[in-house]
Amino acid sequence: MPPGKRRTATEAEAAALASGIRLRIIRLTFSEALTNKELAERLGRDPATTLHHVRKLVETGFLAAQPPRRGARGAREIPYLSTGLSWTLDSCGDKDVEQAVLEAYLAEIADTGFEGVHQTRLVVQVAPEERAELESRLNALLEEFRARPRRPGAERTAVYLATYPST
Repeated sequence: MPPGKRRTATEAEAAALASGIRLRIIRLTFSEALTNKELAERLGRDPATTLHHVRKLVETGFLAAQPPRRGARGAREIPYLSTGLSWTLDSCGDKDVEQAVLEAYLAEIADTGFEGVHQTRLVVQVAPEERAELESRLNALLEEFRARPRRPGAERTAVYLATYPST
């Protein structure tokens, strides 16, 4: 798929993305394969509930199981890694997905305690075609950075971006 080109999410994909917890799982497994237990610990959730979400993400192609490994007590554990599928999809304004994105963002910000969070807010006046250009250029910049090779030791940085009519 060419950079910046996204396809419409299927009904099952949109339903899977309509959960703040699932979006956080996708983010947590972006560059590091994590087991269900590790995910549950990082999210402060029950492992059984987390496993339900992990299975839904695997079923819809957002996570891929990695080769099993042995845990601290010798138990067989399966780590999961994000496939990157979520970045290639357009939710077409699905309100449940949009709400989940906001919920995931707020939960992640709460986890950081605002340390290292840099926020800005700006209102600009643009014609409709200029708004489309603005959004396209912002998405192109994000895509450029997303496509860069992963580098060991590089700091993970999350970006939340929203454009909306200002009243």
